Amino acid sequence: MKRDKDFPGEVRQRALLALLRAGLWEREVDDMSSFPLSDGDWEQLFVLSREQTVAGMVFRGVCRLPDGLMPPGDVLARWVAEADAIERRNRRMGQVLAGLGRWFRDGDLNPVLLKGQGVALLYEAPLLRECGDVDLYFNNRRAFDAALRYACEAGLAVEHEADGGAFYRWQGVPVEHHRRLLDVHDPFLQRYAGGLELHYGYAEAVSPSVPAWRMTVPSPFLNLLSLDLHILKHALGRGVGLRQLCDLARASFRQHGQVEAAEMKAACRRLGLAEWDRLLFSVLSGPLGLPSACLPYPAGSADVRPLLDIVWRGGNFGRYRAGQGGAGSRRRKWRTACSFAGNVRFASRYAPREAFWIFASLLKGQF
Repeated sequence: MKRDKDFPGEVRQRALLALLRAGLWEREVDDMSSFPLSDGDWEQLFVLSREQTVAGMVFRGVCRLPDGLMPPGDVLARWVAEADAIERRNRRMGQVLAGLGRWFRDGDLNPVLLKGQGVALLYEAPLLRECGDVDLYFNNRRAFDAALRYACEAGLAVEHEADGGAFYRWQGVPVEHHRRLLDVHDPFLQRYAGGLELHYGYAEAVSPSVPAWRMTVPSPFLNLLSLDLHILKHALGRGVGLRQLCDLARASFRQHGQVEAAEMKAACRRLGLAEWDRLLFSVLSGPLGLPSACLPYPAGSADVRPLLDIVWRGGNFGRYRAGQGGAGSRRRKWRTACSFAGNVRFASRYAPREAFWIFASLLKGQF
């Protein structure tokens, strides 16, 4: 049995990824080199899975271990409780979202659901994909403004955000309204991004576990592209976690065959994502185990360490980075700006143009 002091970070990370792949793809654990683990090792692994908001998926991997390699009873009990809590939050989120969708349709509004619960449907076990807030997109200024008036007239406390979006809580669930489906900040490419949206359009999603749940979602092409851009924005800023990478991996797997690789490659190259995608797709097909044939398009291989360093450094959206605890709005904005400044070398290599315009947009929004 390994001793706690002999359990370095990279071994802990390797064990987590092995269990995550097993849970993500519903298969046996493919790398046993980190096992067995001591009680202290398992405690650290549990904490790390929560920081990365993949505790539910990792738990499915844990359940595939032989009896002699399972976590100690107290850690396993906490993991079972955590998985149960994730399922309960998802069930509540499903009911809340069903009601929110009906409420908007009653007001002759049809928001597009981005990320979140729409992507969760692409998992083998949607209820174990941890939920966050609700991201809604309104595809023109008139619809966006009408939705905000509708929310204000209902007595919701609407807050305006620096990027032009809006935020409020619906039955205790955070809801954000977005002005863009594709997170493209380069003003010279926004018209092109808008053309992609018009060309590829939307789809309708239903939930098998919530009969009344019906939402408009991006088409497979726009879904993959929006997830790609979303990960980039957060990787350049305060950080990104494994859950967001898992979302793109699952979407790529389930929507493979619904997207023309040549068209996706052309769009990504036009948006300046070629070098970034080479890195991102290498993480998806390497540490996360996505079959290479299911990547959005062939992008070549790259050293995965630059992106994994960002992932391990801060966890889910950088919230677990040292010194990133709760604080006032001004301090959060300052930390976000510092994060972008600290990622200059990474940005200049993988997405220099988009990074410049994200930072410019951030500064404009603050001042």
